[in-house]
Amino acid sequence: MKIISPTLSSLILTIGLATGIAAAAEPAVGIARVESGPVASSYPAEAFIEALDASTVAAQVQGRVIDVRVDAGSHVKRGDVLMRIDASEADQAVAAADAQVAQAQANLSNARAAYDRSRSLVARNFISRSALDQSEAAWRAAEAQLRAAVAGRAQATTSRGFATVTAPISGVVSERLIEQGEMAQPGRALVAIYTPGSMRAVADLPQYKLDELRRAPLQARVEFPAEGRWVDASSVTLLPAADPRTHTVRARVQLPANVPGIVPGMFARVHFLSGQVPRLTVPVAAVLRRGEVTAVYVSDGKGGFRMRQVRLGETIGEGRVEVLAGLAGSEDVALDPVRAGIAVRSAAGN
Repeated sequence: MKIISPTLSSLILTIGLATGIAAAAEPAVGIARVESGPVASSYPAEAFIEALDASTVAAQVQGRVIDVRVDAGSHVKRGDVLMRIDASEADQAVAAADAQVAQAQANLSNARAAYDRSRSLVARNFISRSALDQSEAAWRAAEAQLRAAVAGRAQATTSRGFATVTAPISGVVSERLIEQGEMAQPGRALVAIYTPGSMRAVADLPQYKLDELRRAPLQARVEFPAEGRWVDASSVTLLPAADPRTHTVRARVQLPANVPGIVPGMFARVHFLSGQVPRLTVPVAAVLRRGEVTAVYVSDGKGGFRMRQVRLGETIGEGRVEVLAGLAGSEDVALDPVRAGIAVRSAAGN
């Protein structure tokens, strides 16, 4: 008979208790039923996000940028000063226009006086009627020149006002396209602004899909794959013409107002709904991807699991994915495939 020392016996008892406690503390792997039922059929199309209200402010006068007051991320209100352009040239143009107005006023005064003298001389038969007509024509021409000079001064004054660049809309500056000290030219973009809270997704649809999508009121859901988020579109508009190069029709998918975390330029995927079809779906969390292998762990009903390869379709709604092959509607799958795999290996080792 082999005698075990008290110390060794205590150690074995301690290890056994610890093992038992660890085994008892290990929670069971959660399972979920493979769902079978009608699911909305959809056509996915890649899209990008753009602001419904956006404006790119361009320079209207030539000059050097001498004052910049905003940068990307700045919040502005309509009418706020964004930057100033050197108005020296515009000031000279206004001064020249003022001089032309003064000259035109003097010419008009002389022409009016000459016409009055001609009328007096014609009344006394000192000059011919044709001479009076020439004086009247000179007076009318002087009036027209004055009106043209006044209009030229107003145009020069307006152009000088363009040296102060203001925000056409309220919103956020998405990009500043010029630096202080650079030369602005008419038509050069200076600042891009958009109004947050009013966004839409823009996608291109192939023309062969249009009849299918138009059979019912066009609806869509917008997926943001990077965030795992879905948003129901508030409206869908198809432009009435196709692109002759790509033979696609552009769709504008309006998002609800003030969706948090959505900014212009983001990638999105628009799912255009086109009826319902029966499909098998499983939670996305149940799918195990290892290289080229896509699989799930199927419950055997006795606490064990078996790995089975599956072929997946598109993502359905939030958190579920379509199963094209490999599963039946009455089966259960592990919600944590990693822990299910560990359990399978542990059972095989025992």
